[in-house]
Amino acid sequence: LASQAIGVRDEMDYQMQERLRELLRDLENCVINGVASGSSPQGSSTVRRTMNGILAQLTTNVFEPGVGPIPPGKGAGQDELSEIVLNAAMKEIWEQSNGTVDLLVMSAAQKRKLNSFIGETRGFSAGDTVFRDLVSQYVSDFGVTRVVMSRWMPDDKILMLDSSRIDVLPLAGRSFHMKRLAATGDSESAQVIGEYTLELRNEGAHGVLQGLA
Repeated sequence: LASQAIGVRDEMDYQMQERLRELLRDLENCVINGVASGSSPQGSSTVRRTMNGILAQLTTNVFEPGVGPIPPGKGAGQDELSEIVLNAAMKEIWEQSNGTVDLLVMSAAQKRKLNSFIGETRGFSAGDTVFRDLVSQYVSDFGVTRVVMSRWMPDDKILMLDSSRIDVLPLAGRSFHMKRLAATGDSESAQVIGEYTLELRNEGAHGVLQGLA
């Protein structure tokens, strides 16, 4: 910290911001893909606490193209995302619970498949200078859903969620904060502390579409 880098007012603050971004990415991954320890999810003096993510908690509404009430998908293997498949899955959730799916979470690969839904209906005027190939909201008979891409979603799955029944909450007094540590010689150090958990209410109000190509 004896010299100042260009564009960095305070090196310690900058490093704290970078570590916080890393922790937020880790938290997003854990919220989606986390798996709690079978023996000691609450942790111990030597084992960190763990939690089940959304995918691990969903057991009621698990759908797959061509299986049960879900029709076959597109492609040679009949396992690619199509509007018929997505609507069938959303219909099952709507009929089996009082929830309303208002959030779709998917990988970049499935987002590209979703964007293709508008391929046959896309229109342009003579004065258009911007080509748009983007779906940020999907409107169906079962409501308006926001479409969110996540780097941590498996490529073969799409989450269908009721966002009013999901919260990511800090444990008591454990929201993200910086704690400075004792100086060692001429060095300064600190750590970013935070512990969060996932609250998933009414598991039947959510669903996952899996087995997608």
